[in-house]
Amino acid sequence: MTQVYMAKDTVISRISGIVDKLMQGEDLFRERLDKNEVMQIFSSLLERVSPEKLLSLDDSELTARVDRVMVREAVAGTLNQLTPEQMKIFDAAVEGR
Repeated sequence: MTQVYMAKDTVISRISGIVDKLMQGEDLFRERLDKNEVMQIFSSLLERVSPEKLLSLDDSELTARVDRVMVREAVAGTLNQLTPEQMKIFDAAVEGR
């Protein structure tokens, strides 16, 4: 049981460093995300994903996965902020695909 907690702590530590680097490099992340909330999301995700699986990932793969989660969180709700005119433009663009 202690090994599981140690593995989770190790993964959280790695993810925390990656989150710091990504937030430093992306204005969108700094503007839209709070690091504590992001870390809470990753902590919750670790309830469904084996820490050992994430430990086996190299830094570039783990960074890519963390980035995808952060992008999703940063843009979540963006459509709700659009004006009706902007929503029409968005809908037209999506329909045109």
